Amino acid sequence: MTRALDRPRTGGIRFPHRAVSWLTPVAVLALWELLARTGILPEQVLPAPSGVLERAGDLIADGELPSNLLASLQRSATGFAIGASFGLGLGLLVGLSKVAEALLDRSIQMVRAVPFLAILPLVIVWFGIGEAGKIFLIALGTAVPLYLTTVLGIRQIDPKLLEMTDVVGLGRAARIRWVVLPGALPSILGGLRLSLTAAWLALVIAETLGADAGLGFMATNAREFLQTDVIVLVVLIYAVIGILCDLVTRLLERRLLRWHPTYARLTA
Repeated sequence: MTRALDRPRTGGIRFPHRAVSWLTPVAVLALWELLARTGILPEQVLPAPSGVLERAGDLIADGELPSNLLASLQRSATGFAIGASFGLGLGLLVGLSKVAEALLDRSIQMVRAVPFLAILPLVIVWFGIGEAGKIFLIALGTAVPLYLTTVLGIRQIDPKLLEMTDVVGLGRAARIRWVVLPGALPSILGGLRLSLTAAWLALVIAETLGADAGLGFMATNAREFLQTDVIVLVVLIYAVIGILCDLVTRLLERRLLRWHPTYARLTA
């Protein structure tokens, strides 16, 4: 019954979800351009997209934008790799072991509750204002969402499936390989998407720690000189990178969750 309701009737008009999802931001940009060109939005408040793109061309030509973008990408990639490894590893450990849960979960939950800005002074004391402190913040922001969703995914596995593995005589390793990990995979991939977002949010904060390169460095300098177009450009770059990261995770979901009946129905 549910599947029949989810499918469009023969001869009916299917709503163009994908086209609308891309056309909506294009329409927002067009409206923004119109309001800026007509003077409703003052240039110092929000410059037109065309002006921002023109400034981007100038920054690309003199090499400032590529070098700062590369610095930010390197920081975020390094911090994400470290944080995702720890978050996934700890999530699997706590999700699979009651002893590990008793030893680790409470402490991790306490760390999760501490705001980033509250630990900035401590990070400076520990690492100074070099790269290590920035990567630490990104790794911390990345690890927590993936840890939480991994533990949640493992705990939400149907107990009947685990009982079935006992009936067929699967060992612990085989149970984890064939039941636990596939069952938790949708939640883990959702956590991956959250972690990618958190990595960029952490990067913005991390690049306030005396950075001499990066997108945050560009935005800070632009603020000092009231260069609104550069600030808007940095914000747009963050948005584009966020969309690209989301597309990558969606591709992973399509590839890794083709077997999942609920996911297959939703993406059909």
